[in-house]
Amino acid sequence: RKQFSEMVTWKGANMAAPTAEQLNSHSGESVLRSTVSTNDQDSKTESVDGRLPDYVIDLIQNEIGCDLMSLKKVSGVLERLTDENKLLEEQVLTVSSSVPLRVSAALSAAEKSRVALEGLLQRERIVSNTLMQHLQAAQPWADSLEQTLGQLDNTERHMKYLQFLAGIEELSDTIQQCLMTNSVWEAVGAVGNMARLDVGLQESGCSHLQAFLRETLRFWHKILKDRLAGDFEELLTQLHWPFISPPSLSLSPPANAQELQSQLELLVSQLLSLQTSDDLISEKPVSISRVGLPPATPLSLPIQIMLLPLSKRFRYHFTGNRQTNTLNKPEWYLTQILMWMGNSSKFMEEKIQPILDRNGANVSAKVELCRGLLTLAQEKLALDASRLLYDDALFCHLVDEILQFERELRCTHSYPSGLPGALDVLLQEAVLQKWVAVERKMAVEKVDAMLSAEGAWNSQYRDISDMDELKTPDCAETFMTLVLVITDRYRGLPCPRAQLSFLALQRELVDDFRIRLTQVMKEESRNPLGPKYCAILNAVYYISTVLGDWGDNVFFLQLQQSAVALGEEELLGPLGVTETGRLASLEGSVFEGLLGLLERLGGDMLGRLLEAVIRDVREKAQAYSKDRWLSLPSQCDQATMSLSSSACPLMLCVRDQLLQLQQMLCQPLFQTAWQGLAERLDLFLYQDVILYNHFNEGGAAQLQFDMTRNLFPLFGHYCKRPENFFKHVKEACIILCLNVGSALLLRDLLKQNQEDVEPGTPEGQQPSPTSTLNELGVFRLAPSDVLILLNLRASWPGQ
Repeated sequence: RKQFSEMVTWKGANMAAPTAEQLNSHSGESVLRSTVSTNDQDSKTESVDGRLPDYVIDLIQNEIGCDLMSLKKVSGVLERLTDENKLLEEQVLTVSSSVPLRVSAALSAAEKSRVALEGLLQRERIVSNTLMQHLQAAQPWADSLEQTLGQLDNTERHMKYLQFLAGIEELSDTIQQCLMTNSVWEAVGAVGNMARLDVGLQESGCSHLQAFLRETLRFWHKILKDRLAGDFEELLTQLHWPFISPPSLSLSPPANAQELQSQLELLVSQLLSLQTSDDLISEKPVSISRVGLPPATPLSLPIQIMLLPLSKRFRYHFTGNRQTNTLNKPEWYLTQILMWMGNSSKFMEEKIQPILDRNGANVSAKVELCRGLLTLAQEKLALDASRLLYDDALFCHLVDEILQFERELRCTHSYPSGLPGALDVLLQEAVLQKWVAVERKMAVEKVDAMLSAEGAWNSQYRDISDMDELKTPDCAETFMTLVLVITDRYRGLPCPRAQLSFLALQRELVDDFRIRLTQVMKEESRNPLGPKYCAILNAVYYISTVLGDWGDNVFFLQLQQSAVALGEEELLGPLGVTETGRLASLEGSVFEGLLGLLERLGGDMLGRLLEAVIRDVREKAQAYSKDRWLSLPSQCDQATMSLSSSACPLMLCVRDQLLQLQQMLCQPLFQTAWQGLAERLDLFLYQDVILYNHFNEGGAAQLQFDMTRNLFPLFGHYCKRPENFFKHVKEACIILCLNVGSALLLRDLLKQNQEDVEPGTPEGQQPSPTSTLNELGVFRLAPSDVLILLNLRASWPGQ
């Protein structure tokens, strides 16, 4: 503002005002910049070269402008700016007067805080020094007290150790006194207390004490167990246990049956009370590898004792040099195990199970006995399987017997599916690999035999029309049955990884069979209309259908999920994230790759078959395509229309080929085949007959008659509207048979559509060629094709 006032004063006193032309010229701003200056050396608004800043010049331009008559506004602007300057000065003075007070107050508070902090630090140093001196003085007392406390803790541990020993001795004396006074229940309770002490001591580091307790427990447990087991075995003998043969219903119960039942309940209850100590001291080795299964819980003590006579009989007959112990007859001991299970089930359910329930033992007596007998079978099977790894025939027989035994065990004897069975023996790595190898070898040998058989390519149901819908050759049906039987054999395996090994084998066998079919097909490709070629095509379709059904089967869907979870690249191949996601969401199938290869093979074979048929049709249609279509009499000149004589070989050929395909192909394939034949025949007739000739009115009528009354009905046996499969021929006949007036109008319309529309023609007056053709029933042919057909007509006016 000071610059502005000085500039105005200096300008009015010492300078001549510029002319109006200069002020109004385009360089008015530059003149103002060159003439206006200030001599205020303290001003900070000047630019480096001494000129006014831009914002001052902008203010002058906005308030005064370049008009000399506006200089009278200078006084008003000066007064307004002076008032604003005073207001700003008052505000600055007010703020500057209050700031020092606040700053001084803050500085004073900071100084007080600093002084207080120094005081606290001084006190902290004093207290710390005092504490260190106290700790140094008290350290000898602390060391002495720690030593005394350590001695007390050591003494306490020794006292507890001695008390524990005394407790063991006291329990041992109690057991001895109870046995001397024949107080069996009290002795059993004391042994149970000793077993609980053993369990509580297992996490301690007192190995010698634990060993002493275990030995003491083992000593008294053996005495009690032997005593109770002897009494229990005598009682079982009186009850005619074990039941080697089926129990007879004619035997009357013994006179002391009630007493025997009471003794049985007492002994079983006492033996159950010894279960904890028996589990602690028994160390049973695992005889077979239980892949992917949890460890088995020990058998109940009464069941263990009941199994002893059966175990002795089993080892007597099926070990050593006995004639009943032979590798080629595993069914002998497996059948014996099943017989013992069946003979003993009634006794276990009626006599033993109620006692177990009353004592709170949450086990099934029948299942426990089956578990024990199954252990004998598992040990024997594991031994025999390892000895038969190099004999394929005996190994196959053993696997078959194990599978049969497993079915009997699960179905007849209701053995729970959650418990391991005989199939666990087959999960050992060496045995599993041998099983897969033998399955592969046997399957390949059977495939070789079935393909070389005399009736391999004949359907076994060819004489039964109701059952021969798929016309599957015997070799394909036998092969898929073979693959399905493999599924039945490994379905019950409890390990998903083992099941996936067999699934990979099945995929391998199917792919190998596809390759064999391809090889046979190539040999028969010179005669694609022969029965063997069609049988191969039926086989490909049948296998694809079965694999598609398997892909939706719950069992294979579960295997698919297992394969994705385990990341089986050998089975699934190197899949990307998308493919893995599709399989995980069950959108794909583990047989998807095989199905693609089979569908490609079937498509190629069907294409070759149809090409052979259409070649035969082309040969028979040579005379028909060269008929005199320009000189045929019109329809009104003939009494009745009849089939063209040149079309007879063509029609007979199509009819015979359709009948032959219907006889040799299965119904779904034949449906695809006749539709493909109709499509090819439609294009052939349209391109080689219709477009190859010119037609007069009689020729067009004859062509339409041949097609609609003779060719189309040949396909009418397989669908209701066969003309829909001959759209080119049908629509060409419509165009060729139009009356002359309609044909002329249509030709003019199509020609006019090809040319440019005249400028004077209003929009919307030109009819659409497509809509006109649709009204005539022409939907497939383009307007250009229709124009070509119209040019083939010979019955135009003036011709």
